[in-house]
Amino acid sequence: MEPSSSSSKILYPEWQHEYFAAIVDLDPKTLFDRVTAAETAIFNRLQAISHDPNSHAERQAIADAVAGLRILKRDNLGFPDWEKT
Repeated sequence: MEPSSSSSKILYPEWQHEYFAAIVDLDPKTLFDRVTAAETAIFNRLQAISHDPNSHAERQAIADAVAGLRILKRDNLGFPDWEKT
């Protein structure tokens, strides 16, 4: 993904910068830290919008991002697949 294509998708800069940095990182030495930074930014943003009734679109974007991070962690970092029972 080129920076210009990800920049045009930054609707929620409070957490999307960290998220995009994680999903484009191919270096296993830095990927864990990038994923952790993205998860922290998402958590902080969820706290900030927890009482905002107009945040539905951002909450959906966060849900999609969290799903993407889960797959990234499973496939690239060796985390277990929590959806398997």
